[in-house]
Amino acid sequence: MKINIKQHLSKITGLTILLLGSIGCSDFLDEQDPSNLEPASFYTTATHAESAIAAVYADARFIGDGAGIFSSNWQFLMAPTGNTTTETAQNSDLNNLYALSYDANTLHVRNWYRGLYKVIANANLVLENVPGIEMDEAQKSKILGEAKFLRAWSYFYAVRLWGDIPLITLPQDSGSEDFFPTRSPQTEVYNLIVTDLTEAENAGLSWTNESGRVSQAAVKTLLAKVYLTMAGQPLNETSRYADASAKAKEVIDNAGPLRLFDTYGELHDESLNNMGEHIFSLQYNDLVADNPMDDMYPNFQPVTYRGPSGTGSTIPHITFYDSYDDDDLRKVDREGWFYSSYYTNGDGELFDLGKPYVFKYFNRTANGTQGEPGTAKDNLNLMIFRYAEVLLIYAEANNEVNGPSQDSWNALNDIRSRAQLDTPALDTFTKDTFRETVLTERWHELAFEMKTWFDMVRLRKVYNVTTGNFDNFSGHVNLNSGQSLEEKHLLFPLPEQEMINNPNLTPQNPGY
Repeated sequence: MKINIKQHLSKITGLTILLLGSIGCSDFLDEQDPSNLEPASFYTTATHAESAIAAVYADARFIGDGAGIFSSNWQFLMAPTGNTTTETAQNSDLNNLYALSYDANTLHVRNWYRGLYKVIANANLVLENVPGIEMDEAQKSKILGEAKFLRAWSYFYAVRLWGDIPLITLPQDSGSEDFFPTRSPQTEVYNLIVTDLTEAENAGLSWTNESGRVSQAAVKTLLAKVYLTMAGQPLNETSRYADASAKAKEVIDNAGPLRLFDTYGELHDESLNNMGEHIFSLQYNDLVADNPMDDMYPNFQPVTYRGPSGTGSTIPHITFYDSYDDDDLRKVDREGWFYSSYYTNGDGELFDLGKPYVFKYFNRTANGTQGEPGTAKDNLNLMIFRYAEVLLIYAEANNEVNGPSQDSWNALNDIRSRAQLDTPALDTFTKDTFRETVLTERWHELAFEMKTWFDMVRLRKVYNVTTGNFDNFSGHVNLNSGQSLEEKHLLFPLPEQEMINNPNLTPQNPGY
């Protein structure tokens, strides 16, 4: 049975599987009183299993949910990097992220903690209850593999954000022995992540999946990324570079339909969702929720069918924009990642915006383009993993193991060639200069994809957009605020309310 996750989004908005084990109902479940549904009565059919995993996918969309006025959860991982700034400054929590003055009461911190643990809780319910359902074994195996991927994906965010965290692998209720769990060491969390993903690799998932479900390529991509992170700080398990290189190479050598798109415009073409360069994305459609990146639109300038609207609460810092080579296609107006002009009301006369804005998520189909009115339906997915990142993981990890090689140079060159940049000859690189070139490409290629902050933490380095070199994390001046990063910023604070609810979460992360 092939289930399209995007088609199920409208059906599962009413399905909420809470940590305590209560289960909501939607129109495709058994026609029972929703308040009477419990795991024992719910997990009895293949349809229930499909509905339950669809709910886990839906929960993952918390990343696009609102976080107060003119702000969304996704801004949490962009604002502290210094690569973005704001035109509105009307959300105090977002302002604190930009200013590096966030604390345990910052809304985005709380939303991410609760969002990730809701995904984990619902994945745990699937993993605990679906094995007992009498259904097609291949279908069951795939569902369990998807649940393990989504649990690992959530824990991977959480362990990088907060360090030692509660490691919950079973459904919880008020009678559970560890209902108030303590924090587990990061090594234990990473062990679970690797185990989940290794088992998901063998779950019979298809190599790619245009329906939006987890694929084997997505599992291997996440595993390569996990290994790369484990090789860096704070674990510093440098032998994992070889694992990251090997796993990324598996994806490259067996790419099949995976490829770099020929143009950057294809990345934000909704007709190409879940194919080509897209390995795994969060699914959006207008029946449930439009693409959530609206806060990148300029502040009250008529770039869409809505006319003068948008908040401009996340825009590129001009120094970051200037750090791109002038010949870099990613810097070209309306061709790459930025735009400094657009068509009035989406489809009218071209006008100057006065500064660059983020074009990476701009949907021409929904918003309009020259002479073509927008559909007003932004069905663009939110990309999580794409093939470009696999190439960069391989180039970095293989260089750490073997120094510059032809294969790693080819991966780097694929990225730079699409940007219409020349790559220096292989024999001109040392291991150190190749590393810096790859990392610079990560900053430029993966910009605005919620990845840069994690690079800063695992590398303990930050790309200095003014000098083109890399600074130490501690002491690097965030140009957006003029504030310096400190050791405490390597982790975020645990949310205050969560620590009140669970005293076993103490102590708070240092410095907060």
